[in-house]
Amino acid sequence: MKMKETLLTATILALLLGGCMVGPKYNPPAVPAAPAYKEALPESFKEGDGWKTAQPGDQTLRGNCWEIFGDPELNKLEEQLTVDNQDLKAAEARFREARAMIRFNRASEFPTISTSPGISSERVSGNRPFFTTQPGASGDFTLPFDLSYEVDLWGRVRRTVNTAREEAQATAADLETARLSLHAELAYDYFEMRAADSQKKLLDDTVKAYTDALRLTTTRYEGGASPKLDVTEAQTQLDAAQVADTDTGVLRAQYEHAIATLVGKAPADFGLTFAPIDLQVPLIPTGVPAQLLERRPDIAAMERRMAAANEQIGIAKAAYYPTVTLSALAGFEGSSFLSWLTWPSRLWAVGPALSQTLFDGGRRRATSEAALAGYDAAVADYRETILTAFQQVEDNLAAERILAQESQQQKDTVAAAQQSLEISTNRYTGGVDTYLQVITAQTVALSNERNDVDILRRRLDASVLLVKALGGGWNVASLPKL
Repeated sequence: MKMKETLLTATILALLLGGCMVGPKYNPPAVPAAPAYKEALPESFKEGDGWKTAQPGDQTLRGNCWEIFGDPELNKLEEQLTVDNQDLKAAEARFREARAMIRFNRASEFPTISTSPGISSERVSGNRPFFTTQPGASGDFTLPFDLSYEVDLWGRVRRTVNTAREEAQATAADLETARLSLHAELAYDYFEMRAADSQKKLLDDTVKAYTDALRLTTTRYEGGASPKLDVTEAQTQLDAAQVADTDTGVLRAQYEHAIATLVGKAPADFGLTFAPIDLQVPLIPTGVPAQLLERRPDIAAMERRMAAANEQIGIAKAAYYPTVTLSALAGFEGSSFLSWLTWPSRLWAVGPALSQTLFDGGRRRATSEAALAGYDAAVADYRETILTAFQQVEDNLAAERILAQESQQQKDTVAAAQQSLEISTNRYTGGVDTYLQVITAQTVALSNERNDVDILRRRLDASVLLVKALGGGWNVASLPKL
């Protein structure tokens, strides 16, 4: 008889454990993705110059994406950031916290077993009302073991675990987003600082040239070949160049301090040597728009949170169904220590319990509607993140294309300005022109040389932002399998 009861209990338990999951199955929604980017590549990047239009099978950015700039000092700083940046450590700690929540929620898939042994002694008062026996003392020794298990008939527990898993994957993608953003910020600040170094070198050379020009005008004035006005104008031009030269130190200091913070150093303990930009703008493979969905960690994070929002719909629907709990109690109870753990002192109780909410004033309906609205919001956020990603890629492709053309135009302008300055200086020395023509030519030449440096800075910045917009070397396959 006992064997039949055991088999029947096992069969019922097996049927209960094989419950279904209520709620919608997750299917990623359709997203806007064009077959190719709108912005054309720069002429210097076209086929025949080491560039070809990317196809789905083409090589994309891999690994340490900042290495494409070919700057050893930048590589060293980026590696230091990976180890010592405090924002990155905080993001990594949040990922570990989210991963721990998976284990916390997964514990609900198993029974909870507890025990509360106790020893008590009791003496019944002889004056208590309604007593029918002689008063006396008694002892109670108990060693119970309680088991409680919620049968996951409707998938609430499984969906809760899935939600925690998807949130942990989203947090892992957040970590990669933070890592990508911080590396990009470091590269951006580094090129800004090196551009300031280039501007200072240019202004140092200009101050030297203007000093020579002042010496020339002074000599001509002392020889009676030039008026005092030429000397004062040359002095003014020199002083203005010195002011601009000194002013470059402000930006350089600020960017150096920003870099120190990014690599986990106090600005007082950090410094970078003077080094003007000596780099070429790298060729960056862009791939096709559809690949961006797998290469941007922020898109992956939104997709995982969208999946978690879908699980919340199922959890809300499960609340409409009854909850079945299996409970069991076993242990020993005796009136004395000697008889406490003997076989006749054993006790046990087992049985299922069912609970069903009959009326809750619309709470479950409101929860379901909130879950549906949360999912719709997650879908909209997901699509908006994708659109923003496409925009960022297009913006920086356009910047690179336009700035590449502008750079060539600017170099031609610099060459023309230098030639004009040389002619004006020679004509002034020969007494043909006044010094005003020299000052005008100097101002135009310096302005164009500074603009040439600035265009290179903007091109490098656009390259950094393009790498960031493309997701660096990351891929959605890098998400941890939790």
